[in-house]
Amino acid sequence: MSEDKPIVGKTKQGELTIDQIASMQPGLNRLMPEISERYWILYYAAKGGNWALAHYQLRSVRSLFRIGIQTRPKMAGYLEAFDTGHLAAVERAIAAREWVIFDKAFRDSIAGLNAMHKATDHGYIVWKLPDELPTHLDLGPQA
Repeated sequence: MSEDKPIVGKTKQGELTIDQIASMQPGLNRLMPEISERYWILYYAAKGGNWALAHYQLRSVRSLFRIGIQTRPKMAGYLEAFDTGHLAAVERAIAAREWVIFDKAFRDSIAGLNAMHKATDHGYIVWKLPDELPTHLDLGPQA
């Protein structure tokens, strides 16, 4: 392959260069709504005693963080620190199935993520736990 010819992917509609494909990858602004929803479900699943669902949501948040680290490497340090600090504490509480410990770790994580927003010049983003439960999932204990 010639050095002056860009690598392209072909679709039925045409060709896209590797740079065009890279520019379409989701940044944190596209990932955060999904992370937020999963974090909301995580809390209420734990509160309802569905620890398996809470753990599943936590793993999904971490998976989305990994995408964010790849697509926005300048944010990697923040995401990794949040993961090894706050998410690890939430995970330990989930594993222990200890509501009081979980609730504290989760609420500490909210303070941590809002501090991270400020540190990254996104202080206008203040996440809060919705008062209402997600209604599309069974959040109670499962057999």
